[in-house]
Amino acid sequence: MRIRNGISYLLLSASILLAAGILLAQDPPARSLVVNGKSEGTVVQVAGHAYVDVETIARFTKGSVAIEPNRIVITFPAPGTNAALDVAAPSASVEAQPIPLAPGLSRNFASLAIAELAEMREWRGAVGAILTYGVPVVGSWPQDYHDHVETDLNQVQVAASTDADQQAMQLLQNEFSNLERWANDVVTTRQAMNATNTVRPDVMQNDPNVAKISSCSRFLNSMLVSGLFADDSSCH
Repeated sequence: MRIRNGISYLLLSASILLAAGILLAQDPPARSLVVNGKSEGTVVQVAGHAYVDVETIARFTKGSVAIEPNRIVITFPAPGTNAALDVAAPSASVEAQPIPLAPGLSRNFASLAIAELAEMREWRGAVGAILTYGVPVVGSWPQDYHDHVETDLNQVQVAASTDADQQAMQLLQNEFSNLERWANDVVTTRQAMNATNTVRPDVMQNDPNVAKISSCSRFLNSMLVSGLFADDSSCH
């Protein structure tokens, strides 16, 4: 009886060792995981598939791992963030290529610029009343409009913090310059009492300068609301 039990034990042990040998023969030992020239962990191959520890994945992708009772949650950094850019950085042996800047506008700049455009439209409407209705130029109100809009324009410029903001700011300054030039011409002509040129109900609709200023204003407002920089010939 003891001999039979000993033989059974030997057969069982041999079977286990044989199975382990087969598994070892099928699955090679763990290999080192190298990412961008840096060793980040190990890769285990089982049944022809390679497996990496989730914490290793999170570490070299600058992400985070949350192990919950019924699931494992991995969170990766959003595209375009500093962490995401660090992961995509090439190794030292590869020449780094410049990363193109995103055309995004900062929220504070866009908000102030939209308000500035509204003030420019109000100024344009006040000066346009001289042409449409023959409003007399009495006092300093045309200059007051100019100074108020220019002061707020300087505040918008201070808020320009990105390359896209700076490019949009240039278009906004172009709009101000075109509006300033047109308003000065209207006021100067009216002060010279040239009623033929200043009292015409349809002059605003037929003035190419007004059309250019209005077109640029609409474009800038749409561009600022979108949050992405764009260009248009009407603002040059």
